[in-house]
Formats: sequence, C-alpha cells, structure tokens
Amino acid sequence: MFIIKNNNNLNSEHLEERALPSKRFPRWDTSSFPEELKVMIELLRDRRPPAVCPKRQPSDGFDWLRFAALAVHHRVHPLIIRRLKHELQPDIPQDVLKRLEAQCRDNTIRMLHLSGETGRIASLFRDRDIRMLVLKGPALSLDLYGDLSIRPSGDVDLLVPFSDIGEAGRLLQRIGYVKDDYIRTVLGDWRWRHHHYAFVHPETGSKIELHWRMHPWPAREPSFDALWDRRRTMMIGGRPVDLPGLEDTFLFLTSHGARHGWSRLRWLLDIDRIMRMPLRWDRVAAELRHLACGHIGGQALRLAAGLLGTPIPEGARQAADHPRAIVLAEEALFYIGRVVNLHSPPLPPDVARHHSRHLLNLMTPRQRLLFRLSYLHPYHADAEALPLPKALHFLYYPLRPVIWMWRKMRIPVQSGGVQSGGDSA
Repeated sequence: MFIIKNNNNLNSEHLEERALPSKRFPRWDTSSFPEELKVMIELLRDRRPPAVCPKRQPSDGFDWLRFAALAVHHRVHPLIIRRLKHELQPDIPQDVLKRLEAQCRDNTIRMLHLSGETGRIASLFRDRDIRMLVLKGPALSLDLYGDLSIRPSGDVDLLVPFSDIGEAGRLLQRIGYVKDDYIRTVLGDWRWRHHHYAFVHPETGSKIELHWRMHPWPAREPSFDALWDRRRTMMIGGRPVDLPGLEDTFLFLTSHGARHGWSRLRWLLDIDRIMRMPLRWDRVAAELRHLACGHIGGQALRLAAGLLGTPIPEGARQAADHPRAIVLAEEALFYIGRVVNLHSPPLPPDVARHHSRHLLNLMTPRQRLLFRLSYLHPYHADAEALPLPKALHFLYYPLRPVIWMWRKMRIPVQSGGVQSGGDSA
C-alpha cells in the first residue's frame, strides 16, 4: 500500500477536456524503424482494453527474439508482456514468452528489494535530520503507474542538500554500501563537473546514486529548499518517503530524458503517465521560463504525443510550440530508432558525434558559453600528466593549454560525447 499526500485538487478528466487537438501533433515518421520496434510502439500506444483490441498480425519474417531484446533494452517489457498475452499470445514462440516472463520476475524481485532499501535509507536519514528526496526507483514506479513492478530500475536516485552530502555518504557506508570512487578531481571541480556519487552494496548488489544536483552543470534547476517546500510524501512499507512535487517531477523527467536522448522508451512512457495526472500547468510554465528549458519540455511533449499519442493540455501549448522543440524531437528519433546504450562506452563514432551535438543543442547560448569556458579549468588528467604538490595546483591554470596540447599529441582522442566530467576540449 502507498499513499501520496499533496494539495492538488485537479483531476485527470479536467486534463483530458483541455487536451489540444491531436492533429496539431502528427505522428512522427517511423518508417525507418525496424518492424519489431514499430509493433512495440503500437502496443505501448494503444490504450484500449485488450479485450476490444483487434488481433495484431506481425508480418512474415518478424524477429521475435529481436522484439524481446528491444523490449528489455527500452525497459518496457513488464508492460509489453501484459499486452502480448492478450493480443499476440498464439503467435509468440514459447521460448521468447518464457524469456520475457523470466525478465519480469527478476525485475519484480529487484524492485521489491530496492523498495525495502528506499524505505530503510529514508528512515535512517530522517533519524539523522538529513532531508532527502527520492528522484527515481521503485517510488517513481508507484507514483506514476501504481505498481511497483511496471517500471524497471537498476538503482535508486536520492537527492540531498550539498551541505549534507558527506554525512549522507558516511551513513550509506555504515550500513554496508561501498563508494565507487570513479570521480577524479582537482581544485574541487567535482562540485560542479559531477552531480552524484554511486554506492554499491557488495552483498546485495543494490546501487544508490546520491545526488547533490539533479542534473549536470551548467543546467539550471530549483534549489533544494524550493524542492523540499513543494515535496510530496509516499508511504512505502509503512515508512514515509519524500518525493519532489508533481510539477518538479515532470521537469526532472523531461531534462533527464533529454540528456539521455530518450534512448529508452521507458522515459517517454513516464512522460505519458505524468501527463495524464493533474499537473498544474501554470506552475510548470513558470518554472520552464525560470529555468530556461522550455525547449526541453517541448521536446518531451512532442515526442510523447507523436509516438505514444499522449494528450497535450492547453496549458502546455507554449512549451509544445517552442521553436526548438521540433528540431530536438527529431534529433531524439536517432536514438529511439536504434539500440543505443549511452552508458556503455566507447560509443560508435556516429553515435558519439550525434550525442555531442545533441547535448550542446539542449543548452542555452549562455550555458554553451559557460561549458566552453569550463575547459579553462584544470582537469585531473592535467595533474596526472604533470604531478605537482597540492600547494602548487594553482599553476595548472596558466599551464592548462600547454598540458592539454601535450596530452593530445601523446594520447589518441576517444570520443564519447560531451560530458560534464570529461576533458573533451
């Protein structure tokens, strides 16, 4: 059982009444998508009860193994398996069906465990007076889908104030988590070049991402105090867990999905689900303007409407009509139409180039300027190339151009896209 406390008095029927005509958001051209992906999108798009849906007949040569692999890659297999059993079961090879069912069982077990960990950590932090917001994980699945097992997650993302990041990390280590020290830093650049630490439990395999920011710099985001004032509370296993407000959750999901190119349809499904909830669009519009990310919100709206038939409320018109939204949405089709895993470098050269351009296109002109200027700040690789005593680290500033050129002459460049923590200058 779970309970969400908020002050939202709107309802989904009101949202549907204000929905913009679907003809304003035509379906995206998916003719270049593989047949298996097109069938999967249709299954996700169709909201009719399975009993009244016509039986679908995949074309000859339909690759069921590829279909199953795509469903798992896009993290939508729990939803897909439910529709398949009603609409295509006679045509599904039993080995493929059993494989998907096994994946769903494993996901349910993992989500139950992560749910328990979320409640345990929330209680631990609350006892130590550390404010914490849950960004993703089982709580988000319950929030959006009302079902723990629908939205697969490999970890739990927690947000705490920057001033508490050290104490929060020590508490996680006290209960058995081990910090993944992948962040290499010099002159304190970890504070802004990164936005979270990763902790893994060696016995259970549970992974926690402990954030001090929701997004990488130089993206703008609300202060933690503002997020905390707008929080909601969910009960998981009898323990209270705090989440961002519904509007802040929408903003987080749009920016997170955009940063990852919407390369997994699960992220678009999240947008589809939250768009059917009673969002207060006056607040959303005000935050989109304040954070200068209307184009990012518009990208999400257009992709969800064009691929999944998501209703777009009248209050979202300004974001959906943003001049850059259509271009950004078209760029995202590059990722959706193929199997792209941005977390498994090195990326293929064409994907790396596209992703670098896409990340820059998501930035405002001011953010792009700040990002380019950040190259002037020393990187840890500079300290590795020319070790200096800590008291002399300030010398890396004037030496930075010389060290950078020397390193590039000696080490081949491996492109993996624009990253806040890498040295891709």
